[in-house]
Order: sequence, then structure tokens, then C-alpha cells
Amino acid sequence: MTHSNSHTPRRHRQGPARRIGRTLALVLPVVLVLSGTLAVASVNWTGTTPSTLTTASEDISKPAKSRAPQDVLRDVLLAELQEKDPGIALTHLQQEVDRRPSLAKHCVSIARALGRAAVQHYGPARAQSFSRPVCDTAFAAGVAETS
Repeated sequence: MTHSNSHTPRRHRQGPARRIGRTLALVLPVVLVLSGTLAVASVNWTGTTPSTLTTASEDISKPAKSRAPQDVLRDVLLAELQEKDPGIALTHLQQEVDRRPSLAKHCVSIARALGRAAVQHYGPARAQSFSRPVCDTAFAAGVAETS
């Protein structure tokens, strides 16, 4: 038997499966540690329920918390726009802003919301026909945004 001292190293082939396996072997533990850390960090360990969550044990007969006046007005006017027409809603918006000046800073956003809703309900051409100079023509801007 003859032994030779020259040993030729085997060449390992680096196929795609082997590369993917090595990448996963390096990346997977990091991902698992990070996701575990985030999961542990997001758990409420104090045992108290945050006030923003609604539980089934709460009494649903209690009245809802009051909403901001501009939100209530916007919802009322949007309903009025659907039931009647945008012209009436714009008239009532102007009357409410005149009656309660604190709503003036919300007039533009409400009028734009009315303009967008009018386009959805009546189409762009008909919605534009209801346009008036309420809140610096914000209604027309809402129509134009949606058209």
C-alpha cells in the first residue's frame, strides 16, 4: 500500500440550497430574538386594562363620550347633504359658524368634506353647481379634489 503525502482537498460545491441554508442559519435566530423581544415588550405586565380598550363587561347603556362640536356638526351636515342637497347643508354651515364663531376655524375642513361627499353623491358637475362662497369657497375645493 502506498500512501502519498500529497492530499488534494475536496472542493465543496456552494449550491443555491446550501447558500440559502447558511443565510437562514444566520438570520433566523436574529429574527426570532427580535420578534420575541417585541412580543414581550408589547404585553401589558401591570395587569390593568388600558382605558382605550373596550371590554365586554362595560355597561353599554352609558351614553357615549361627548364629541367635539365640529365633528358633530360635520356629521349632521353630511347627513343633511345626503337627505336634502348640498345647498341646504352649506346654508346651515354658514348659519352655525355665524351663530358659534368658535367653529370658524373648522369651517374650511367641514366645507371640503361636504364638497367631497357631494361629488360622491351627485357627481362632479352637479356637485359644483351647489358651490357658494362659504368658508372661502372650500366647498368648491373639496369638489375639485375629488373630481
